[in-house]
Amino acid sequence: MAQSIVLLEKDPGVAQSLAGGLRHHFSVHVTGTHEQLRDNVALNRPEAVILNLEHWPLTDVERLHDEFPHVAIVCTHRIPDEEMWMAALSAGACDVCPADDVSNVLSSILRSTAVSRRTAA
Repeated sequence: MAQSIVLLEKDPGVAQSLAGGLRHHFSVHVTGTHEQLRDNVALNRPEAVILNLEHWPLTDVERLHDEFPHVAIVCTHRIPDEEMWMAALSAGACDVCPADDVSNVLSSILRSTAVSRRTAA
């Protein structure tokens, strides 16, 4: 079975771009609401969640990290900066990437899941 990720994104264009680029590596479940996100994470047990900080606050990252501590959280933003990156890491995310940079998001997921597997072993 392919590893899965859950993508929480309100912007259909960004969701389509990210999902399309990541489908070569993962089974991608796209959702637009918190309720669907939690259901998808519980049902699909994804390797990672991708969450856009332009639409979802850092408190959501904290709650998600607390509820699903073994799931890597990669945040995206149209224009991420160092302050945002530090705040997201403090909230439980493993990285913040530009929302339109599929290769950067993919690298973050792969890096985070590799670290998780080494830690669990």
